[in-house]
Amino acid sequence: MIIRSLEYLGPMATRGGWRPPAELPEVAFAGRSNVGKSSLLNRLVRRKGFARVSTTPGRTREIHFFKVNDTFVLADLPGYGYARISKARRAEWRPLIEGYLSGSPQLRGVVQLLDVRHDPTGDDLVMLDFLSDVGVPVIVVVTKVDKLSAAQAAARVTALTTQLGLDPEQVIAFSARTGEGRDELAAAVEALVRGADAPPTP
Repeated sequence: MIIRSLEYLGPMATRGGWRPPAELPEVAFAGRSNVGKSSLLNRLVRRKGFARVSTTPGRTREIHFFKVNDTFVLADLPGYGYARISKARRAEWRPLIEGYLSGSPQLRGVVQLLDVRHDPTGDDLVMLDFLSDVGVPVIVVVTKVDKLSAAQAAARVTALTTQLGLDPEQVIAFSARTGEGRDELAAAVEALVRGADAPPTP
């Protein structure tokens, strides 16, 4: 995927609030706070300042929309599950995220991020269950694989794939630092945009 143009379309702050017209295919990126989503997006589109890398996980409260190459819309969902964020704020985000995922007719798939060093959290499992209910194709990206040795990372990716009952073809090992997995993820996103579905979450 060669990025020729990127256009920020704006934020969606509340369920049922403003969002760009659903005219192009959409691919959403989701994950808990501090999973490395901003760094992944920057690496994916090869723009260092594309997605803000915050030193305070959980700061983003909105869904941010970007038009890519005038062909599809990338939706950057708020990170969930950060313990220091108030319960009230976390309660606001869930309807926003679930409302978008269940009410977007052009949504072609979701890229769900998991940290290679940790087992899925309760919030991760809730999200995966919700995506299964929605029936949207899912790509699971296991981030920060550079934090472990190659053998350790491969073992963890295999363990997560087995634990979650995923198809190995829908799991991508990724490092924002080294670029590992970038091209595989770009190809997967392009496939979603074309309508070549990834395996659904079981």
